Amino acid sequence: MHKTWTDGLALLAMALLLGGCATSKEALLPHDNRSMLDIWNVETGGGSARQLLDARQALRRPLSEANVQAAPAVQARYTRTAANEIYRQFHRLPNPDLLMYVFPHLAGSDPVPVPGYTTLFPLYQRVQYALPGERLEDY
Repeated sequence: MHKTWTDGLALLAMALLLGGCATSKEALLPHDNRSMLDIWNVETGGGSARQLLDARQALRRPLSEANVQAAPAVQARYTRTAANEIYRQFHRLPNPDLLMYVFPHLAGSDPVPVPGYTTLFPLYQRVQYALPGERLEDY
């Protein structure tokens, strides 16, 4: 039987698998008595992280009562909600309301008297919206 290139590939894969099993865990991942904080300090340049935190703490100052009271009003203008996104981008097109008076009448299979009443309905069946930038006036 003729040897093909797949036989060589299979032999190479077996050699790699057996070589991986021959390595010990201690050789790959040496373990000494250093903690994660020690490793962090060595890798970040010693105590420079602590100096940075101290410098930031010196720059912090508490908010005054006036700033705390004014913050919600200032932030409300910049807060995105579903309602202000729709109303800001898609303005409603005019759809006037119509009033209709229904005169007193008899209704149903048994003629039941219905008193007169007024009802309100829009002129168009659906509310139409302008495309963004198409109309700037609110209705």
